[in-house]
Amino acid sequence: MEILSLLGAVMNLNQWMVLLMFVTFVIMLFRGIPVVYALVGVSLIFAMIGEVILDPSRKLITQFIEFDRTGLSYVKLSANGGRFFGGIIKNPVLVALPMFIYMGLMLDQSGVAQRMMKSMQVLFGALKGGLALTVMLIGIILAASTGVIGASVVLLGVMAVPTMLKQNYSKSMATGTIAASGTLGILIPPSIMLVIMSDQLAISLGDLFMGALFPGLLLGSLYIIFIIIYGLISPKSMPVPADSEPPSLKVFKEVAISVIPPIGLILLVLGSIFFGLATPTEASGLGALGATILAARNLNMNVFKMVMRQTLNTSGYIVGIFIAANFFAFVLRRFGGDEIIENMVLGSFDNPYMVIGFILFIIFLLGFLLDWIEITLIIMPLMLPVVLSLNIPVEGYNTVDNPSVVWFAILVAVTLQTSFLTPPVGFALFYLKGCCPPQITLGHIYKGVIPFVLLQILGLAIVFYFPELTTWLPAVAYAN
Repeated sequence: MEILSLLGAVMNLNQWMVLLMFVTFVIMLFRGIPVVYALVGVSLIFAMIGEVILDPSRKLITQFIEFDRTGLSYVKLSANGGRFFGGIIKNPVLVALPMFIYMGLMLDQSGVAQRMMKSMQVLFGALKGGLALTVMLIGIILAASTGVIGASVVLLGVMAVPTMLKQNYSKSMATGTIAASGTLGILIPPSIMLVIMSDQLAISLGDLFMGALFPGLLLGSLYIIFIIIYGLISPKSMPVPADSEPPSLKVFKEVAISVIPPIGLILLVLGSIFFGLATPTEASGLGALGATILAARNLNMNVFKMVMRQTLNTSGYIVGIFIAANFFAFVLRRFGGDEIIENMVLGSFDNPYMVIGFILFIIFLLGFLLDWIEITLIIMPLMLPVVLSLNIPVEGYNTVDNPSVVWFAILVAVTLQTSFLTPPVGFALFYLKGCCPPQITLGHIYKGVIPFVLLQILGLAIVFYFPELTTWLPAVAYAN
């Protein structure tokens, strides 16, 4: 009991409980426990500790350590069942989730990407680095149509790795290009991560979609410029096929037939939001319908069933984490976790921009341990009061819903994209390794992504120092 008294002198018990909740959650993840079970299990355990062991009326431990009553009880937890589940199901913004997931999966399974790959490879075949440029452009298009990192990376890996190796591309350059282009799906709208961020940060999904467009295109442009320059500096790493020929009118026609439909679908979805013709939820329905029409030529009942099954599985997985994360956040707040974290972050630095940088660094590290869903659902709501309290002046033309929060959300998205691409435990790297042939090692992938990680950091710095990149387009879109 003397040890408990000593610890209580340094931190009160509420602070220790918040810290232990996070530590216990991470330990469960390292033990291989599914994230939903880990979140719910930790919440139940610490709810029991708060009610049975630490309740001041029981005087089991609180006679030795000062403790603020949590107000936890299983009666209150059961009474909040509707809050944990009903609020999610009734949220109109989240209806867009299964629609965008379906849209991306339908385009993946319909052969649209394969047709683009075949035609664009012929178009850029005579250029140094032409195949890498093809992969990057297809990655950008897929990012704007799927919004899912794993789907984009695996699809590009399956399509492009054998072709790039056959063309004697450097293994590092081939894998780095695929991993970098695949991770753009987390940022370029309609990203499903932005849909969840919109709900958790209580800001307009349209603002987020518009705000993410320029940063996403900026990163894609940096990648393309690097590939072109690298192809000129090191042609042996990205050789031109010996049988390549200048593109003919027939090639341009094939490229137009394969590329224009998916780009048209993207413009339909984003354009309907941009011009105020549809809400983001309605636009997701347009995207799902458009993807089905594009896939009609190769669509059969087996493909349709597979897409529906994967859509239901992915949507159910996300909703399950939603419910578990709300449960975890409920218990955490009963211990005063939101106030504790806010005071800790704000007390770290006096400069508000340093505070934002510190938050982004923490999120970057968490990206090695957690998927973006857990980070978005658990960490983002805790950081929202911090960002709002900083009162950072971000120009929004009085039309953007909380411009500083929109800017912060896009910064987090770029940071997570960087984290998922950074060795040694970036998620995208393991997605890619899982679909690569045995002769490609993790060492090749690590070496290949380093220049793209540096470009990511450059892009993050540009967005950090020029917030108008995220606020100008939504301001113009909703000015009228």
